[in-house]
Amino acid sequence: MTKFHVTEHAVVDAPVERVWEVVSRTDRYAEWVAGAIEVTAHHGVATLGRTYAERNRTLGPLRTASVWTVVEIDPLRRRVDTGVGFAPLKDVTSVFEFEPTRNSDGREATRMTYRVEYTIGLGPVGLLLDRIQRPGMRANMRTSMAGLNTLIRSETAGAHG
Repeated sequence: MTKFHVTEHAVVDAPVERVWEVVSRTDRYAEWVAGAIEVTAHHGVATLGRTYAERNRTLGPLRTASVWTVVEIDPLRRRVDTGVGFAPLKDVTSVFEFEPTRNSDGREATRMTYRVEYTIGLGPVGLLLDRIQRPGMRANMRTSMAGLNTLIRSETAGAHG
């Protein structure tokens, strides 16, 4: 089986502590994760070894049920979850990494890296499937990080408004 990975980056207009706080809330994923329709089971704040479940959009009109396990937490820096339920993708791993930075006007911001690693069986057919699904995965990752930025900014504006 061939191992694949897709990585996207974005700057979120909030300090790393705030970004970490929202990303750690597994119960809020449907609010900002592009492929998540709903979170069907969760434990609130991401906890090492615990699971959460989602209903997700996949390719086109297809839907799936996924279960994620939190396998690594390095507070304010990195979180790694493994997921099942994305056939024909296997060994799915989602990695979120965060680095403090400044935005163009000098305010605290967070450089976020979103990486998905996976394998696909099926030989040459798997390679073709990856070429078909990869652009949508990249777009969903960018949309997710933009959604996270919008969510945090709207909550910040509401807190100060």
